[in-house]
Amino acid sequence: MLDFNHRGSLSEKINLLIDKALTAEHSKQTKRDYLGASRLGVSCNRALQFEYTDTPKDEDQNFSGRILKIFQAGHVFEELMIKWLRISGIDLITNKPNGDQFGFTVAGGKVKGHVDGVIINAPTEFDFKFPMLWECKSLNDKSWKDVVKKGLAVSKPIYAAQIAIYQAYMEGSIEGISNNPALFTAINKDTAEVHFELIPFDKSLAQKASDRAVMILRATESHELLPRITNDPTYFECKFCPWQERCWRL
Repeated sequence: MLDFNHRGSLSEKINLLIDKALTAEHSKQTKRDYLGASRLGVSCNRALQFEYTDTPKDEDQNFSGRILKIFQAGHVFEELMIKWLRISGIDLITNKPNGDQFGFTVAGGKVKGHVDGVIINAPTEFDFKFPMLWECKSLNDKSWKDVVKKGLAVSKPIYAAQIAIYQAYMEGSIEGISNNPALFTAINKDTAEVHFELIPFDKSLAQKASDRAVMILRATESHELLPRITNDPTYFECKFCPWQERCWRL
Protein backbone atom coordinates (compact mmCIF):
# COMPACT_ATOMS: atom_id res chain seq x y z
CA MET A 1 0.00 0.00 0.00
CA LEU A 2 1.36 3.40 -0.96
CA ASP A 3 1.70 6.03 1.74
CA PHE A 4 0.06 9.18 0.39
CA ASN A 5 0.53 10.95 3.71
CA HIS A 6 4.28 11.29 3.33
CA ARG A 7 5.61 14.68 2.37
CA GLY A 8 6.31 14.99 -1.32
CA SER A 9 5.26 16.83 -4.44
CA LEU A 10 2.41 15.78 -6.67
CA SER A 11 4.96 14.82 -9.32
CA GLU A 12 6.80 12.54 -6.90
CA LYS A 13 3.59 10.79 -5.87
CA ILE A 14 2.30 10.21 -9.39
CA ASN A 15 5.72 9.13 -10.66
CA LEU A 16 5.91 6.65 -7.80
CA LEU A 17 2.65 5.10 -8.96
CA ILE A 18 3.82 4.98 -12.58
CA ASP A 19 7.20 3.48 -11.67
CA LYS A 20 5.63 0.79 -9.51
CA ALA A 21 3.16 -0.08 -12.27
CA LEU A 22 5.89 -0.26 -14.91
CA THR A 23 8.18 -2.46 -12.81
CA ALA A 24 5.27 -4.75 -11.95
CA GLU A 25 4.35 -5.00 -15.62
CA HIS A 26 7.96 -5.72 -16.59
CA SER A 27 8.30 -8.46 -13.96
CA LYS A 28 5.48 -10.41 -15.64
CA GLN A 29 7.24 -10.56 -19.00
CA THR A 30 8.66 -13.88 -20.12
CA LYS A 31 12.38 -13.94 -19.50
CA ARG A 32 14.61 -14.22 -22.54
CA ASP A 33 16.10 -17.70 -22.93
CA TYR A 34 18.33 -16.93 -25.90
CA LEU A 35 21.28 -14.78 -26.87
CA GLY A 36 20.01 -11.62 -28.51
CA ALA A 37 21.73 -11.03 -31.83
CA SER A 38 21.43 -7.28 -31.29
CA ARG A 39 23.81 -7.62 -28.34
CA LEU A 40 26.67 -9.37 -30.11
CA GLY A 41 28.54 -6.09 -30.49
CA VAL A 42 28.92 -5.76 -26.72
CA SER A 43 32.65 -5.65 -26.03
CA CYS A 44 32.83 -7.92 -22.95
CA ASN A 45 32.35 -11.65 -23.49
CA ARG A 46 31.64 -12.30 -19.84
CA ALA A 47 28.90 -9.65 -19.76
CA LEU A 48 27.30 -11.30 -22.79
CA GLN A 49 27.51 -14.66 -21.06
CA PHE A 50 25.82 -13.25 -17.94
CA GLU A 51 23.12 -11.79 -20.17
CA TYR A 52 22.56 -15.06 -22.03
CA THR A 53 22.27 -17.10 -18.82
CA ASP A 54 19.98 -14.50 -17.21
CA THR A 55 22.42 -14.19 -14.32
CA PRO A 56 20.92 -12.00 -11.56
CA LYS A 57 22.13 -8.43 -11.79
CA ASP A 58 23.66 -6.52 -8.90
CA GLU A 59 21.01 -5.51 -6.40
CA ASP A 60 20.89 -1.88 -7.52
CA GLN A 61 21.03 -2.65 -11.25
CA ASN A 62 17.56 -4.02 -11.96
CA PHE A 63 15.40 -2.04 -14.36
CA SER A 64 13.97 1.00 -12.61
CA GLY A 65 10.78 2.78 -13.57
CA ARG A 66 12.88 5.55 -15.11
CA ILE A 67 14.76 3.13 -17.38
CA LEU A 68 11.53 1.43 -18.40
CA LYS A 69 10.10 4.83 -19.33
CA ILE A 70 13.13 5.45 -21.54
CA PHE A 71 12.66 2.08 -23.27
CA GLN A 72 8.98 2.73 -23.93
CA ALA A 73 9.66 6.27 -25.14
CA GLY A 74 12.11 4.75 -27.63
CA HIS A 75 9.30 2.62 -29.06
CA VAL A 76 7.18 5.74 -29.49
CA PHE A 77 9.97 7.48 -31.41
CA GLU A 78 10.29 4.42 -33.63
CA GLU A 79 6.57 4.43 -34.40
CA LEU A 80 6.77 8.11 -35.30
CA MET A 81 9.70 7.44 -37.62
CA ILE A 82 7.81 4.65 -39.34
CA LYS A 83 4.96 7.08 -40.00
CA TRP A 84 7.29 9.82 -41.23
CA LEU A 85 9.07 7.51 -43.65
CA ARG A 86 5.82 6.15 -45.04
CA ILE A 87 4.26 9.56 -45.65
CA SER A 88 7.51 10.62 -47.38
CA GLY A 89 6.99 7.90 -49.97
CA ILE A 90 9.29 5.21 -48.60
CA ASP A 91 7.62 1.81 -48.64
CA LEU A 92 8.60 0.36 -45.29
CA ILE A 93 7.14 -2.88 -43.97
CA THR A 94 7.56 -3.81 -40.32
CA ASN A 95 5.56 -7.02 -40.09
CA LYS A 96 4.95 -10.15 -42.08
CA PRO A 97 1.48 -10.76 -43.60
CA ASN A 98 0.56 -12.79 -40.51
CA GLY A 99 1.42 -9.87 -38.24
CA ASP A 100 4.67 -11.30 -36.87
CA GLN A 101 7.77 -9.12 -36.65
CA PHE A 102 10.57 -9.82 -39.11
CA GLY A 103 13.37 -11.77 -37.51
CA PHE A 104 15.50 -14.88 -37.49
CA THR A 105 16.42 -17.81 -35.28
CA VAL A 106 19.67 -19.77 -35.50
CA ALA A 107 21.66 -22.26 -33.42
CA GLY A 108 18.57 -24.24 -32.53
CA GLY A 109 16.78 -21.17 -31.16
CA LYS A 110 19.70 -20.12 -28.95
CA VAL A 111 20.36 -16.97 -30.98
CA LYS A 112 17.53 -14.75 -32.15
CA GLY A 113 17.04 -11.31 -33.62
CA HIS A 114 14.14 -9.08 -34.60
CA VAL A 115 14.57 -6.31 -37.15
CA ASP A 116 12.82 -2.96 -37.14
CA GLY A 117 11.75 -3.19 -40.75
CA VAL A 118 12.48 -3.79 -44.43
CA ILE A 119 12.29 -1.14 -47.15
CA ILE A 120 10.98 -2.49 -50.44
CA ASN A 121 10.56 0.72 -52.45
CA ALA A 122 11.37 4.42 -52.31
CA PRO A 123 11.41 7.52 -54.55
CA THR A 124 13.83 6.99 -57.42
CA GLU A 125 15.88 10.06 -56.49
CA PHE A 126 17.50 8.08 -53.65
CA ASP A 127 18.73 5.31 -55.96
CA PHE A 128 18.20 2.73 -53.20
CA LYS A 129 18.54 -0.98 -53.85
CA PHE A 130 15.87 -3.31 -52.50
CA PRO A 131 15.19 -5.05 -50.25
CA MET A 132 17.08 -3.08 -47.63
CA LEU A 133 17.21 -3.51 -43.89
CA TRP A 134 15.94 -0.62 -41.77
CA GLU A 135 17.13 -0.06 -38.21
CA CYS A 136 16.11 2.82 -35.98
CA LYS A 137 17.56 4.17 -32.72
CA SER A 138 16.56 7.13 -30.57
CA LEU A 139 19.54 8.86 -28.97
CA ASN A 140 20.15 11.74 -26.62
CA ASP A 141 21.65 14.90 -28.08
CA LYS A 142 25.27 14.05 -27.23
CA SER A 143 25.12 10.53 -28.69
CA TRP A 144 23.21 11.69 -31.75
CA LYS A 145 25.77 14.38 -32.57
CA ASP A 146 28.58 11.87 -32.13
CA VAL A 147 26.96 9.50 -34.65
CA VAL A 148 26.48 12.35 -37.13
CA LYS A 149 30.10 13.45 -36.73
CA LYS A 150 31.89 10.08 -36.72
CA GLY A 151 29.52 7.71 -38.49
CA LEU A 152 27.82 4.66 -37.01
CA ALA A 153 30.74 2.21 -37.20
CA VAL A 154 33.05 4.45 -35.16
CA SER A 155 30.52 6.05 -32.84
CA LYS A 156 28.32 3.05 -32.04
CA PRO A 157 30.09 -0.20 -33.00
CA ILE A 158 27.48 -2.25 -31.14
CA TYR A 159 24.81 -1.01 -33.55
CA ALA A 160 27.09 -1.57 -36.54
CA ALA A 161 27.57 -5.19 -35.47
CA GLN A 162 23.82 -5.57 -34.99
CA ILE A 163 23.11 -4.38 -38.52
CA ALA A 164 25.83 -6.58 -40.03
CA ILE A 165 24.60 -9.78 -38.40
CA TYR A 166 20.98 -8.92 -39.17
CA GLN A 167 21.84 -8.47 -42.85
CA ALA A 168 23.64 -11.81 -42.82
CA TYR A 169 20.99 -13.88 -41.07
CA MET A 170 17.96 -12.25 -42.74
CA GLU A 171 19.30 -13.37 -46.12
CA GLY A 172 17.77 -16.78 -45.46
CA SER A 173 14.23 -15.36 -45.43
CA ILE A 174 14.60 -12.18 -47.51
CA GLU A 175 16.80 -12.94 -50.48
CA GLY A 176 19.13 -10.13 -51.50
CA ILE A 177 18.94 -8.11 -48.28
CA SER A 178 22.66 -8.60 -47.61
CA ASN A 179 23.53 -7.31 -51.08
CA ASN A 180 22.14 -3.86 -50.35
CA PRO A 181 23.13 -1.21 -47.80
CA ALA A 182 20.90 -0.94 -44.74
CA LEU A 183 19.27 2.37 -43.88
CA PHE A 184 20.17 3.36 -40.34
CA THR A 185 18.00 6.04 -38.76
CA ALA A 186 18.90 7.96 -35.60
CA ILE A 187 16.39 10.29 -33.94
CA ASN A 188 17.57 13.02 -31.60
CA LYS A 189 15.26 12.68 -28.60
CA ASP A 190 15.98 16.25 -27.53
CA THR A 191 15.50 18.08 -30.83
CA ALA A 192 13.61 15.62 -33.10
CA GLU A 193 16.39 15.95 -35.69
CA VAL A 194 16.84 12.80 -37.78
CA HIS A 195 20.06 11.37 -39.17
CA PHE A 196 20.10 8.83 -41.99
CA GLU A 197 23.09 6.71 -42.95
CA LEU A 198 23.54 3.94 -45.48
CA ILE A 199 25.41 0.97 -44.00
CA PRO A 200 26.95 -1.45 -46.54
CA PHE A 201 27.03 -5.08 -45.50
CA ASP A 202 30.20 -5.78 -43.53
CA LYS A 203 30.71 -9.51 -44.00
CA SER A 204 33.76 -9.72 -41.74
CA LEU A 205 31.97 -7.91 -38.92
CA ALA A 206 28.98 -10.25 -39.26
CA GLN A 207 31.30 -13.26 -39.13
CA LYS A 208 33.05 -11.88 -36.06
CA ALA A 209 29.72 -11.40 -34.28
CA SER A 210 28.56 -14.87 -35.29
CA ASP A 211 31.82 -16.42 -34.03
CA ARG A 212 31.34 -14.68 -30.69
CA ALA A 213 27.86 -16.15 -30.40
CA VAL A 214 29.25 -19.66 -30.98
CA MET A 215 32.00 -19.09 -28.42
CA ILE A 216 29.55 -17.87 -25.78
CA LEU A 217 27.17 -20.77 -26.35
CA ARG A 218 29.94 -23.36 -26.22
CA ALA A 219 31.55 -21.85 -23.12
CA THR A 220 28.23 -21.73 -21.31
CA GLU A 221 27.37 -25.31 -22.18
CA SER A 222 30.82 -26.34 -20.89
CA HIS A 223 30.32 -24.34 -17.66
CA GLU A 224 33.29 -22.18 -18.57
CA LEU A 225 33.31 -18.60 -17.33
CA LEU A 226 34.74 -16.39 -20.05
CA PRO A 227 37.40 -13.74 -19.29
CA ARG A 228 36.55 -10.16 -18.43
CA ILE A 229 37.28 -7.42 -20.93
CA THR A 230 39.90 -5.99 -18.54
CA ASN A 231 41.82 -6.65 -15.36
CA ASP A 232 41.00 -3.19 -14.04
CA PRO A 233 37.73 -2.99 -12.03
CA THR A 234 37.70 0.79 -12.52
CA TYR A 235 37.59 0.43 -16.33
CA PHE A 236 34.83 2.70 -17.61
CA GLU A 237 32.73 -0.08 -19.14
CA CYS A 238 32.87 -2.05 -15.90
CA LYS A 239 31.52 0.93 -13.97
CA PHE A 240 28.29 0.75 -15.94
CA CYS A 241 28.00 -3.04 -16.07
CA PRO A 242 24.94 -4.43 -14.25
CA TRP A 243 27.05 -7.40 -13.07
CA GLN A 244 30.07 -5.42 -11.86
CA GLU A 245 29.98 -6.58 -8.23
CA ARG A 246 29.25 -10.21 -9.08
CA CYS A 247 31.91 -10.29 -11.79
CA TRP A 248 34.74 -8.98 -9.61
CA ARG A 249 33.84 -11.30 -6.74
CA LEU A 250 34.45 -14.34 -8.95
